[in-house]
Amino acid sequence: MLVLVIEDEVDLATTVEYNLRAEGFEVRLAHTGKQGLAATAQDPLPDLIVLDLMLPDLSGTEICRRLRDQERTRNVPVIMCTAKGEEIDRVVGFEVGADDYVVKPFSVRELMLRIRALLRRADASRRDDTEPSLMRFGRLRLDRDGHRAWVDESELSLTALEFRLLHAFMSRKGRVQSRDALLSDVWGIEADITTRTVDTHVKRLREKLGEAGQYIETLRGVGYRFKDQPDEADA
Repeated sequence: MLVLVIEDEVDLATTVEYNLRAEGFEVRLAHTGKQGLAATAQDPLPDLIVLDLMLPDLSGTEICRRLRDQERTRNVPVIMCTAKGEEIDRVVGFEVGADDYVVKPFSVRELMLRIRALLRRADASRRDDTEPSLMRFGRLRLDRDGHRAWVDESELSLTALEFRLLHAFMSRKGRVQSRDALLSDVWGIEADITTRTVDTHVKRLREKLGEAGQYIETLRGVGYRFKDQPDEADA
């Protein structure tokens, strides 16, 4: 397994590299955003990227956007690593496609555990061949492998997180999804940010879905549920 570490603090990058190699990983280091993007174009493709938010040339959020816009790196797991700890910073990180978030100062052991957990999730997702790539529900279509979704014939412009949220709903039709469960399953964290974040993202997703947003039902005091059957008019 190859991990790319994009971190401008040389001492921290070296420490992370040492511990990753001790855990059996191969490591590629980059100390600027441009170096990091160039490193993702090299073979082999990294299995995971540890990305600092505050870099001297490009911000971590801009790098993450570019990674998610490229077919080659779209599905590579990204852990944001930053000194910023406010909830809004974590939300922005997840919105541009980060899969997890570690706030400095952090313990190296915690980072190693998060890296292994994220790699396990990514591996399980790749091995999941029981679920069809193309999912349909009423006026809504979702292509899991192509990372695309449509309402009728109009393609939706979804962030990586919104796509994961929609996929979670569609793959669990008729089942209640608590906010804490969605935080764990979609964000990949154990309620590290408030459940209001879930409500905000569900609201945005509904807005993008337009009339198809009514497929997502709110259960007051419980969470959400995606309808088990579309309305007759939508079938």
